Amino acid sequence: MNSVHATPSTLVVPEGAWFKSSYSGPGNACVELADVIGRVGVRDSKWKTGPALVLASAAWAAFLADVQRGGRLGNGFTD
Repeated sequence: MNSVHATPSTLVVPEGAWFKSSYSGPGNACVELADVIGRVGVRDSKWKTGPALVLASAAWAAFLADVQRGGRLGNGFTD
């Protein structure tokens, strides 16, 4: 059985490396990103010490391209 372990985002990437998405609006309901060599970190701006999702840069780019094409699931499916 696979298990998932949440690691605080500040242990994955230093606090100073995180920035708000340019698509975030006012307030704290935002996504923060961090550019790490070969990877992209994603976390909730309201929970800065909470877990972070860390993706390969190519996976993040594929996700963004799918969203720009109108996909909703980030995997090429639109349903």
